[in-house]
Amino acid sequence: MKALYWDGDRLAVVDRDPPGLPDGYALVRVHLAGVCNTDLEIVRGYMGFRGILGHEIVGSVIAGPAEWLDARVVAEINFACGRCAACAAGLGRHCPTRRVMGILEADGGFAEQVAVPIANLHRVGDRVSDRRAVFAEPLAAAYEILEQVPINSSTTCTVLGDGKLGLLAAQVLAAGGARVTAVGNHPDKLRVLRERGIETVLASDWRSDPTDVVVEATGSAEGFSRAVAATRPRGTLVLKSTVADRPDLDLAPIVINEISVVGSRCGPFEPALRALEAHTIETDALIAESVPLARGVEAFERASERGTLKVLLEIG
Repeated sequence: MKALYWDGDRLAVVDRDPPGLPDGYALVRVHLAGVCNTDLEIVRGYMGFRGILGHEIVGSVIAGPAEWLDARVVAEINFACGRCAACAAGLGRHCPTRRVMGILEADGGFAEQVAVPIANLHRVGDRVSDRRAVFAEPLAAAYEILEQVPINSSTTCTVLGDGKLGLLAAQVLAAGGARVTAVGNHPDKLRVLRERGIETVLASDWRSDPTDVVVEATGSAEGFSRAVAATRPRGTLVLKSTVADRPDLDLAPIVINEISVVGSRCGPFEPALRALEAHTIETDALIAESVPLARGVEAFERASERGTLKVLLEIG
């Protein structure tokens, strides 16, 4: 099968053997996959991963339990052991021996086929196109914020970053009732939010009036210090960026202002899929380009260009 493979030095479309099918797994024929900022950071050194990249996928089950055959699915990315204390507590995303699709010790979905634990699969409704369903994983990550931080109609929120995740997070917070201001560098990207009634401001014009909750989704090492400055005393700073670079940290403002810092990663698929089916979250405007898998290296180059939104890989 064809796959986009990272060997630690070179990214290339290669021929690979189809994955095996361990007990408890299903084999998914990938239709469409999204290039994520985490994928870009991996080829810059993040996580030290070697293998087939990709973790934002939608596809169809071609092997596995009979009840799943031909089902159109999306997949959670953490492959947990299912036996440890973390898994027993419902924290499989934090299983100490987990593998992570396309990120940690498990091949990903930038391939014609990928093996995924059955427990990780979610069926996609007929009303959700592949081009929307491929956003299930990053949208779930945005919904994780609502799982971690109390949000109501009096909550003021600042979202730093107008990349894919920042645009999704701003929409999710606004839908949750918060008063959201999104800060970014690209008027055309911020327009997606303005058209949905969400306040936006260019970073060059932004006066960092502290708010209750700040979501750092800049995808840069420098974003942390800006996010700290934007968080009110006893407010909450939600960190979403994963980057290869190591930022210089001044922790004193966090102590002085008693700021709660929340790391936020993967999230619940159920509300994400409901929102995609109900069209309450805009995703179509977040797609910059669709590229065949055969041009996967070119897709990465395009996704790496400053200001580019979601690049999709057309696979099968």
